[in-house]
Amino acid sequence: MTNTDSTGSVLDVEMGALQGGSAHLGQYAGKAVLIVNVASKCGLTPQYAGLERLQERYAGQGFTVLGVPCNQFLGQEPGSAEEIAEFCSATYGVTFPMTEKVEVNGAGRHPLYDRLTGFADAEGHSGDIRWNFEKFLIGRDGRIVARFAPQTEPESAELVAAVERALS
Repeated sequence: MTNTDSTGSVLDVEMGALQGGSAHLGQYAGKAVLIVNVASKCGLTPQYAGLERLQERYAGQGFTVLGVPCNQFLGQEPGSAEEIAEFCSATYGVTFPMTEKVEVNGAGRHPLYDRLTGFADAEGHSGDIRWNFEKFLIGRDGRIVARFAPQTEPESAELVAAVERALS
């Protein structure tokens, strides 16, 4: 996979945490991070379970999933911060960090996604986020190393291999 993206690190991006305060990405320096735009009322929502298992499996090796709620795809993340947090915890036992709800496409696109969307996946897709649960793997140096389509399961061989490479 080749990319001419020169955005550099995403670790200097400022964001809010889901339940207030900062979710500044600089706190993940030295870790591999899987950034996923998430939604609670989507056909792909069961991916939360696989994301949580990835978190549990690799957290001790310097890895985290970072959920980024987004309501831009058919209104599938309509809840408040409290409702999102409660749903994720009660339904899927989510322990990984979550950011504030943001826009990932269009004029209101969050600066994080300005950087992420320039990176192409293995099939060559770059640009706008296609749907909920699109995934970006960030290496320990804060640079994007892989992009995965929304339908790519969190525990797929392709994604797990990429995480393991990012951690080695």
